[in-house]
Amino acid sequence: MQIICGTTDFEIEEKSAVAIGKFDGIHQGHQKLLDCITGQKEQGLKAVVFTFDPPPSVLFQTSSAKELMTKEEKRKAFSEMGIDILIEFPLTYETAAMEPQDYIEEFLVRRMRAAYIAAGTDVSFGAKGAGNYMLLLSMAALLGYELQLIDKVCYNGREISSTYVKEEVERGNMETARVLLGSPYSVSGTVVHGKQFGRTIGMPTVNLLPGTRKLLPPNGVYYSEVIMDGGEYYGITNIGYKPTVSEEGQIGVETYIYGFNGDIYGKEITVKLLKFKRPERKFSGKEDLKKQMMKDIEEGKNFHTEIQMKG
Repeated sequence: MQIICGTTDFEIEEKSAVAIGKFDGIHQGHQKLLDCITGQKEQGLKAVVFTFDPPPSVLFQTSSAKELMTKEEKRKAFSEMGIDILIEFPLTYETAAMEPQDYIEEFLVRRMRAAYIAAGTDVSFGAKGAGNYMLLLSMAALLGYELQLIDKVCYNGREISSTYVKEEVERGNMETARVLLGSPYSVSGTVVHGKQFGRTIGMPTVNLLPGTRKLLPPNGVYYSEVIMDGGEYYGITNIGYKPTVSEEGQIGVETYIYGFNGDIYGKEITVKLLKFKRPERKFSGKEDLKKQMMKDIEEGKNFHTEIQMKG
């Protein structure tokens, strides 16, 4: 996948099928839209995603809400979905003030050679977000592109959106988040050195320090699945500050992988959060913590065995 970032001076040589949006979480609604543009590859078009960096909410500080996916997580997901070109359009006060018609004429048509554009009714771009689906529709015939309206995907009578997913993640409802996303909510990153307390009690863990803008579910213990080196492993994950053994106050994602004792420091892994088990709490001492961890591991193994039997 080609990534164009940090510049407004770009040009795509071949005709393209374009999707526009923030794509936070890449939920089922997003996936429906992206499937439409990757489907156009059979017609000889390049599948192109046009998104903004940073998101408008960050530039204008209209929301303190954290994001479902980091930039790196998005890039990986787009690549795996078959996107040919990802444009991370640099959003500044100047570029945000462009007239919506200029976005369409200059970038979508001239620079990206869009022959097909897929959009939802809530698409927004240009000065004050005035660019919308109706504007794209009104200019389609004049500029020679086909516009495809993508209907919303609903769950439990509600439109699936990034906001909907965030609400469920913030409540720790990982099963519902999984339905909305089409896959478990995950945290990716590089394995770093921790306090190595787990090793002292025969329960070594792998540690991630998520980015400051990454949305995490409530602190606590989760049944999880770890993807590393192309393999899948089951384990239990603690999200939080490890109050019994640490006073640093830095939130982390710490996972015990059943029966795994390899050295994976510096490797990229993905931790998928399957189900909330219990909240994080401070124990009276390390022995009590060890007993609880052993109980968590045993119950986790039972949980994962049931999943395997159902699958």
